[in-house]
Amino acid sequence: MSEFLVDKKRTHSCNALRTSDVGKDVVLMGWVAHRRDHGGRVFIDLRDREGLTQVVFGPEIGKQAHELASELRSEYCIGIAGKVVTRVSSGGQPNPKLPTGEIEVNAETLHIFSRSETPPFLIEDDIDTREEIRLKHRYLDLRRPALQRNFLVRSKLYRAARDYFHGEGFTELETPFMVKYTPGGARNFLVPSRLNPGNFYALAESPQIFKQLFMVAGFERYFQIVRCFRDEDLRLDRQPEFTQIDVEMSFITEEDIYTTMEGLISRAWKDVLGVELPRPFRRMSYREAMLKYGSDKPDLRFGLELADLTEVLGPLEGGGVPLFKTALEQKGIIKALRIPAKEAASLSRTEADKLEEFVKGFGARGLARARVGEGGEWTQSPLSKTVTPEARAAVNAALGAGTGDLLFFQFGSFKLVNAVLGGLRLHLGHKLGLIPEGQWHFLWVTDFPMFEQAESGQWVAAHHPFTSPKPEHVQYLGTENGRVEARAYDLVLNGNEIAGGSIRIHQREVQAKVFASLGLSEDDFRAKFGFLLDAFKYGPPPHGGIAFGLDRLTMLLCNAGSLRDVITFPKTQKGTDLMTDAPTGVAPEQLDELGVQVKKV
Repeated sequence: MSEFLVDKKRTHSCNALRTSDVGKDVVLMGWVAHRRDHGGRVFIDLRDREGLTQVVFGPEIGKQAHELASELRSEYCIGIAGKVVTRVSSGGQPNPKLPTGEIEVNAETLHIFSRSETPPFLIEDDIDTREEIRLKHRYLDLRRPALQRNFLVRSKLYRAARDYFHGEGFTELETPFMVKYTPGGARNFLVPSRLNPGNFYALAESPQIFKQLFMVAGFERYFQIVRCFRDEDLRLDRQPEFTQIDVEMSFITEEDIYTTMEGLISRAWKDVLGVELPRPFRRMSYREAMLKYGSDKPDLRFGLELADLTEVLGPLEGGGVPLFKTALEQKGIIKALRIPAKEAASLSRTEADKLEEFVKGFGARGLARARVGEGGEWTQSPLSKTVTPEARAAVNAALGAGTGDLLFFQFGSFKLVNAVLGGLRLHLGHKLGLIPEGQWHFLWVTDFPMFEQAESGQWVAAHHPFTSPKPEHVQYLGTENGRVEARAYDLVLNGNEIAGGSIRIHQREVQAKVFASLGLSEDDFRAKFGFLLDAFKYGPPPHGGIAFGLDRLTMLLCNAGSLRDVITFPKTQKGTDLMTDAPTGVAPEQLDELGVQVKKV
């Protein structure tokens, strides 16, 4: 054990000292962030997880410490003891960028706990080092102040959630990671069972089934901060391992979910950011969200609402525009996005042309557009050659279009049109500077469709098959599945889905109708979820729940650019860990023991 640690105890963090501490004897510990040698005096910035303090070594302050300080280099781990003085009293200048910028510590004693090789990158926030290098040396990357702040925020979020739920009478329970593999849904990671050759566990993608069993067991209020796993293609906002705040409640309705979860979010924002959120949160149906924003997770920090022109142009048979007419004949829709003249003025013709390439990334073949001139005529547009005056006037009126406005049109399937214009709306919101910083717009999106129709025509569950339909829509199950709305809800923040859930089915006859609507018999489903169906024979209570993406919540609270910035040891987009070189091959003997053969591809 270091004698320094025996004789000295740390008195302050490197972000704690102020002018009120001048004259105090202090002990600080941390890492050398910067070192400067000025005419016989050595200055360092000492860093710990809280911040920086300038430390001065001089022969008149402490001879041995000064001599040893000549050996200091970046990222040496040290401890110092000395006296707090003002920078001005030492002939220096305050640093207004640092909370400790008015003081420094004259070091009388220095101890080097350990020395460091030259790091492969600077331990600073504003660096342009490739992410692959930072992930290879993640333990150094995690020393950077911005990342340390992110994980302190994450820790506060954990504590706020636990304190809130315990205060609301919830029980924290754990669920298994290794579970039964069930086909369908997200792709699972599989774990071979040595004790049961030829059989596999799946790593749980969520605790869904088990938390419903907790309700059957009578726990009534459950929560868990849980690790989940999905073997899917990765993006900036996806990781194979992720964390959820998982919740389930008995004897409740949607209103109970909304109220309780708004309490959780309000508590988190207050504890972590010191921000009081207005409640209740806004609510919007899925249909309204898709109609106005082309997205079921709309960003409400700015306008630019979409308009559906299908009913306007339908009676006019496309209004003289052949592509409009074809879309209508194929039972498609026509929608438009209006950019007001003030913002449209900043979009040159060349920039508008580039938007056509942008929307092709959403599957569009092109992007029809028109500028509104004096008198309402359309300019800079092929549409102007064929559109009838009646149709042009009707579209302008429906959009509230005026001189100088720029109109974008998309037509085709419901899915394509909304994906294209919803994506274009967000893109232009950023490009035109319409999205304000520092605002929190929460939104409950409700009344989702119960089913989606695959290209094969087969109906599939839009959420999961245990989601309850609205009671008044049970009559449509199996006959008019497209009319059935689910008791499902998502919580959206600034265009990000941060939570999703539903009220569950607890009546066997309703569950049987849902299975039949999906083209499944109870035997089909029993093969996957027999244990849940058996449990539901014994008096399941009405129940529902929700799950929050804790990683995404943290990312938004920190204003981080990627989920990898709020996960301590993340994977790359190829699912690899550059620091540990995982995944790796294993010895043939281990594969033989598991009864597994590996096929080379």
